[in-house]
Amino acid sequence: MQTIQTKKEAWLHAVRLRTLPLALASIFAGSFLAAYKEVFRWEILLFASLTTIFLQILSNLSNDYGDTVHGADHQDRKGPVRAVQSGLISLPEMKKAMYLFGGLALISGLFLLFLAVQDWVLFGVFLGLGLAAIWASVSYTSGNNPYGYAGLGDISVFIFFGLLGVYGTYFLHSLSWDDAVIWIGIALGLFSAAVLNINNIRDIESDTTAGKKSIPVRIGKKAAIIYNWFLILGGNYCLIVFAFITNEWTSLLALAIFPLMIRIAMNVQRGKDSEAIDPNLKKMAISTLFWVLLFGIGLVFLGKS
Repeated sequence: MQTIQTKKEAWLHAVRLRTLPLALASIFAGSFLAAYKEVFRWEILLFASLTTIFLQILSNLSNDYGDTVHGADHQDRKGPVRAVQSGLISLPEMKKAMYLFGGLALISGLFLLFLAVQDWVLFGVFLGLGLAAIWASVSYTSGNNPYGYAGLGDISVFIFFGLLGVYGTYFLHSLSWDDAVIWIGIALGLFSAAVLNINNIRDIESDTTAGKKSIPVRIGKKAAIIYNWFLILGGNYCLIVFAFITNEWTSLLALAIFPLMIRIAMNVQRGKDSEAIDPNLKKMAISTLFWVLLFGIGLVFLGKS
């Protein structure tokens, strides 16, 4: 297990920079779709990205805090060492950091809504969704009844990193609906769930000990690996449906990442222990971001010709 030597290293571990590409992927996807429809606004991209980064860091800090309180992070855990678990950051310090990033997410989100929405009803709706996102970030492993311990994390990730992340961003750019956008939202939701699923396959032993009923704990490692294949294949299938509906076949440039995702799924399937599975978590997150970037290049710069 990797050791943490200094408090600075502990905070960097707690922030978990490797998760940020996944958080930004849905924002970029929604913004590429807005650019495709010629309704893109730079200020929306900026504040949507900032808000998402703050929410992701809040979620990571809360996860570190909650897993320590509930016993999922302990000395026999085989995954990467956590910040509070290392002893360099106390629980009160972590809680203060959670309040800080929760406040930053709220402030950034309010700026985003002031820039994007002039209708007070819509403002209220999106404010409610933003507060729900903050609640979801904190309650995944923290609180008296963390929903992550009931195996509901996949649903939350699918909604907030997929449907809401993509469609919400697109709507804040355009203030309009487009049925085709939902397919990219579903794709990002499935990829995001795959990242969480890989994380939970890695932690299946420690989660079982702590009573954390993640999907892999509930269905077993073999079934969780099949589920992982479904998530990866399903996300790419949604892209094909999008291309068929819109007749924008250049968006299929994103399929250039498909072989890498297949390799990640194979590595997870063949992984004998948490150390072998763990690197695929970062690879899947980065692959999702590159998938979105190629999707955007194909759709915006190569399409509509």
